[in-house]
Amino acid sequence: MSSATGVAQSQQSQPVPAAEAPPAGTGTSGAGGSATEVAPRVAKDYSSYRVVAAKHPWRWVGTAVVALGVLAVAWSLATNPRWEWGVVAQWFTAQSVVNGLVETLKLTAISGVLGFVLGFILALMRLSASPLLVSVSWTFSWIFRSTPLLVQMLLWYNLGYLYEKISLGIPFTDVRFFEVQTTTLISQFAAAVLGLTLNQAAYSAEIIRGGILSVDQGQLEAAAALGIPAWRRSTRIVLPQAMRAILPTAFNEIIGLVKGTSIVYVLAYSELFYTVQVIYNRTQQVLPLLLVATLWYIVITSVLSVFQYYIERHYSKGAVRNLPLTPLQKARKFFATHAAVPNRRNS
Repeated sequence: MSSATGVAQSQQSQPVPAAEAPPAGTGTSGAGGSATEVAPRVAKDYSSYRVVAAKHPWRWVGTAVVALGVLAVAWSLATNPRWEWGVVAQWFTAQSVVNGLVETLKLTAISGVLGFVLGFILALMRLSASPLLVSVSWTFSWIFRSTPLLVQMLLWYNLGYLYEKISLGIPFTDVRFFEVQTTTLISQFAAAVLGLTLNQAAYSAEIIRGGILSVDQGQLEAAAALGIPAWRRSTRIVLPQAMRAILPTAFNEIIGLVKGTSIVYVLAYSELFYTVQVIYNRTQQVLPLLLVATLWYIVITSVLSVFQYYIERHYSKGAVRNLPLTPLQKARKFFATHAAVPNRRNS
């Protein structure tokens, strides 16, 4: 009897959980016999609350200042007659300018491909265990990064002063398989390609080497432990990850190469900038013709930037869970979102 009474008292002395609390108006007897009421928990309704957007006054002030600056520049470009936009439109698609543009693109494509191929070879040499290969690669990059591109162009174009003939044969013998005059072989185009390619290779080698070194070596060790061949480790593990580090700087180099072709004017080679110079020396319309060249360079770099965006997006698949939306996808999402709001209001 006493034990039953003790159990009942201990159960009554424990607090009643909120989930098990009786509804309002009912009482429970405590140890003293008094009745207590426990109010139930009611979830608060927030549906009537108004959502207020965060205010950013300084953002609007900065936007207004920048917008005024942009409008001022646009107004100046549109109203100042000395820009001579009619002359710019006249020469923008002229046949001579288009021919110079084609030569600029040709120099960029040939020098860019050859420069990065040679740079890849030099990067592998720099990472080699052979002291001779490392020394040759380092010396090549040191020399061509230490001298201005303009000086290199002039040296290659005047190579005939140092060597009258260029021959191919067995070294240290009189056996010759091929021999030609240097002035015949090193034309304006050849000197331009040679100078741009070797200069580009020196910078590309360091870019590619840095990208390869950015890959975690533990992945190579794990792949080797799994028995994956060396060439598959390089092409399927190292290179795809290195491309994420290589691509941004590599495209900067290509864009710089496009503008660097303008240095070829010292060789009197008819690329875009030299062609524009010839025209404004004849017509004395200097500023409009310079604008023609500027606009074409902007068009080329803009197209390269689009290619850069999509190629970098392709190689970022292993780095991010969700790929960023392309500009076209962002535009579709914007119009779909803003077109759905009026429809809901009308319904």
